[in-house]
Amino acid sequence: MDRVQRLHEVSDSDVAAWRDVLAASMAHDLPGEPAPTLDHVHGDLSTVGLESHHRLWVAKRGDEVTGVARLRLFDGTGRSHLGQFCLDVHPDHRRRGVGTLLLETIAEAAREEKRRSIVVEASSDTPGMAFLEARGFTCVLSLSLLLLNVHDAGDPTEIVHAEHPDYRLTRWLGVVPSEFAQTFATAKSAMGDMPTGDMDYGTTTWDTDRVRDMAEVVEKRGDTLLTVAALHRDEIAGFTELVIPVGDGTRAIQYDTAVVPGHRGNGLGLWVKAAMLDWLRAEWPAVGEIETDNAEDNEHMLAVNERLGFRPLRKTRQYQYEL
Repeated sequence: MDRVQRLHEVSDSDVAAWRDVLAASMAHDLPGEPAPTLDHVHGDLSTVGLESHHRLWVAKRGDEVTGVARLRLFDGTGRSHLGQFCLDVHPDHRRRGVGTLLLETIAEAAREEKRRSIVVEASSDTPGMAFLEARGFTCVLSLSLLLLNVHDAGDPTEIVHAEHPDYRLTRWLGVVPSEFAQTFATAKSAMGDMPTGDMDYGTTTWDTDRVRDMAEVVEKRGDTLLTVAALHRDEIAGFTELVIPVGDGTRAIQYDTAVVPGHRGNGLGLWVKAAMLDWLRAEWPAVGEIETDNAEDNEHMLAVNERLGFRPLRKTRQYQYEL
């Protein structure tokens, strides 16, 4: 019989076992996708997300780890009703009740924390979709996962050097410079109208403390955060963020991209993303791919990414369960 054990302190052996489950699961469900490194897994398990706390569990049969689960519980105003989780079962131990046991543990913990709903992501055409739908989860948002081959993509120089009267580019590593903190927080709030389907994901309020704290969490995890912004006078009109994960570092992950409503229609989204690609090629040549996702009805950003050379990788779905 499998049993579930909560992890209060994460040891090196816990990280290694967790990584082994993830690597086996990805090789089975998403062949060809790069497996996470030990450093990446350690960063995820040891670093709590901004304005949240988490719980970690492993399922074991004897001394062997057969499955893993992580529940993130949001604490900030506007999202305290929500839990977000990930769950993986080693392919050799599936269809034996391990996933159900971990999911029941997650739901019980979320109820203890007085959460109203829990959300999770699953890739299309993987066993996770059928598992969730059989247990009453509802698909609330469909996403297109896209991938850019950095070295095969076209030259972004022409886009970067195109004229944008009254605008100029700036960039930084890690925490936002003090002179841009307030205007960056305002620009971050522009993401509030991005498509979220039927997902009850709550609201996020951005201020100077939050933008700094978010960057510090990424840094603590061991990852590298890059930001490119378009300035109108001294105000940020649009921006894009990219994270290079600790460890292998050959695939970067797109974070937020947004243009402030009053500055839309000027091509700023394409401009900042092209400048990011140019910067990445110049200073991080080991990064060969950029991964991003877009809501399927976000036609504008899909067009921007297609122009840069992003190509469809697979579909993913966000599922929600009302507790």
